[in-house]
Amino acid sequence: MTVGVRSLRSSMRAVVGDLLRFSRPHLRQQTLRFSTASVARAENELATPTDAADEPPSTWEQSRDKTRLVPVSPSYFTGSPGFYDNWLALQELLRKYQTLPTVTMDEAPPAKWKTLAQYRGIVGTSVKAARYKKICNVLDRLNCINPALIPHEVSNALDMYRREVSQVESQAKPAVLDHLGRARGVGRRKTSVARVLLAEGNGEVLVNGAPLAAIFERLHDRESAVFPLLATGRMDKYNVWATVMGGGKTGQAEALTLGIARALLVHEPALKPALRRAGVVTRDPRMVERKKPGHVKARKMPTWVKR
Repeated sequence: MTVGVRSLRSSMRAVVGDLLRFSRPHLRQQTLRFSTASVARAENELATPTDAADEPPSTWEQSRDKTRLVPVSPSYFTGSPGFYDNWLALQELLRKYQTLPTVTMDEAPPAKWKTLAQYRGIVGTSVKAARYKKICNVLDRLNCINPALIPHEVSNALDMYRREVSQVESQAKPAVLDHLGRARGVGRRKTSVARVLLAEGNGEVLVNGAPLAAIFERLHDRESAVFPLLATGRMDKYNVWATVMGGGKTGQAEALTLGIARALLVHEPALKPALRRAGVVTRDPRMVERKKPGHVKARKMPTWVKR
């Protein structure tokens, strides 16, 4: 009984195998055939790795001819590669030697850097004044390194930006009186400009051809305009003829203050300490803050509404 079952199972397996072979021809066993191509393929597969590495690839000539060009400067795609190369080089020098002892600006060696037009000619591109100002600030910082300890690398970098100035050009021309005994002075405040003529007289002040009170209605503005003469007690010794333009009344009055102070120094240079104590010799650098997008004014924001 057991033998009959086993023979039945084996016959069933044979029948199923025949059916599969006839229904799926790709499962049939194929006779292996050898040819010269298969022999050559086998020889290539048995080749050692060193032999394959010694042979150049078939596309060697094509890859060598299609080599990608690499820009010389890493800043090539910035729009101003010359400026950024110089800027990064100076920043690297400053980072490298920032721990060296320094001196004050007054004790540092005098240096005049190239003008913006000269620098643009060297770089060959249009450079904004604000960007070149950054380079000048780094140059001023490097120039403040103690002259006895300054490295040659820094000295060579500074020499690249130095401007050759003749002795005549380096000397500031002293202001003098004209043939009528008048001194000229120019003062600025915000967007206001005041041009002043100061001559010896009895204290008369004309602004744009009109009396001082007609131009400046506020008492504070009138006192601010002639404050240099009031602080030095010279109100009744000089006549003032001035023209003002731009800005508002307060800005024009403060511009007139600086213009009168500079003109007064031409007549009496000894008054400079007194005028400096009064705070009328140096220009006020503050400017109007610009309006921002989305703001009503420089800082004022529109009223917030919930809905």
